[in-house]
Amino acid sequence: MIFAAFAACATPAWAEIETARDLMEAGRFAEAMEAFLPAARSGNADAEELIGVMYALGLGVERDDQRAFEWYLRSAMKGHPGAQSGVGWYYEVGRGMPGPDLVRAYMWYLLSAIGGDPDAAISLEEIQKKMTAEEIEKATLLADDYRPWMYPFR
Repeated sequence: MIFAAFAACATPAWAEIETARDLMEAGRFAEAMEAFLPAARSGNADAEELIGVMYALGLGVERDDQRAFEWYLRSAMKGHPGAQSGVGWYYEVGRGMPGPDLVRAYMWYLLSAIGGDPDAAISLEEIQKKMTAEEIEKATLLADDYRPWMYPFR
């Protein structure tokens, strides 16, 4: 009975996000943004991540790396693997911030890989080539701090 009540409550938000994705895929970016915002403001990680994508690529909005990063970060902190890779990428290249931070980039890629993002493993391999063993160890330690909170059963 509780599950049925939860499913009934969750369905409208899911439908709104799917409608917004359809708008995004159709190139109707301003409408997609308007459709994503209520769900994102309610804390929906999928909507937050997709708003981050829109700001990162300038889809229907002026490209804004700082806003993209913040939307990705909101979603990433909720355990969204795609957003975690997005945060990792911003740290890796340093776009929209003072400079690259490979330790934090590695940490976010590692969390993303734990969460199941298939591209995160590739990102980890590539970033390791730029890092010292001490940096990798520090990043792994930082990820271990987040891991039980974000992924308690993994």
